[in-house]
Amino acid sequence: MTDTLARLHATILSRRGADASTSYTASLFARGRARIAQKLGEEAVEAVIAAIGDDREKLVGEAADLLFHLHVLLADMEIDPAQVMAELDRREGISGLEEKASRKKGD
Repeated sequence: MTDTLARLHATILSRRGADASTSYTASLFARGRARIAQKLGEEAVEAVIAAIGDDREKLVGEAADLLFHLHVLLADMEIDPAQVMAELDRREGISGLEEKASRKKGD
């Protein structure tokens, strides 16, 4: 599973600076972080709607779109997905309720 995400992230990185007229990913980078974040939000909402509608097939597609746009945002912010995986590893074995309570208020 992580090989797929690693390949996706590498492809996204390779599109930075590419011709925005021939690459959707390059067009997202060209439009800026606010647009990338907006697209991520739109895909999250579409995933929620698919889940509420109990549409498994639609949710699979929306989840793929969500992961793609998340990786574009990570790339734009120069965050390596390994950092996200390390944070998940850090949280492993910690109760979700305990982990959430350990964060500062407002996080």
